[in-house]
Amino acid sequence: MAHSSLSARQYLILAFVSISAPLGDTLLARGMTHMPAVTLAHPFALVAAVFTPWIAAGIALLIAFFASYLTALSWADLTFVLPATALGNVMVALLSRFWLHEVISPERWAGIVLITLGVGFVAQGPSLTERAQPAEEEPMKEVATR
Repeated sequence: MAHSSLSARQYLILAFVSISAPLGDTLLARGMTHMPAVTLAHPFALVAAVFTPWIAAGIALLIAFFASYLTALSWADLTFVLPATALGNVMVALLSRFWLHEVISPERWAGIVLITLGVGFVAQGPSLTERAQPAEEEPMKEVATR
C-alpha cells in the first residue's frame, strides 16, 4: 500500500488540531477553578460561566479545533486523524502540570508515554486508505419478449 504524502498545509492543520484542543480544554479548566460548582439544577450559573474570559477563550479554541478537525477528516481517514491528535494528551499533561500545577501520578505519565508510542506506530501508515474503485456495471441487456 502506498503512503499518501501530506502537504505542508495539511501538517499545519494537524498541528493546529493537536494544539487547539488541549489548550482549549486547559483554558476551560483554568476558568472553572475560579467558579463555584456548576450543576444542571442551576442553569444560570452555567450561562454565567460561559461568559468568563478564560472559559470563553477555551470555547473559542474548541470551536476552532472542531473546524480544523473537520477539515482534516475531509482529506484523511479517521483512523489517521484521531491518533495524530492524541499527542494532545502530552500537551494536556504538560499544561496541567506546569500551568495549572496539578499533580500527575506515575501511572498517568506511563499511560501518556504508551499513547505517544502508539501514535508513532499509526503515523507510519497512510493518511488515506486506498479504496478499490467500483467496477462499472454492464448495461442491461434488453430481453425480447413475445
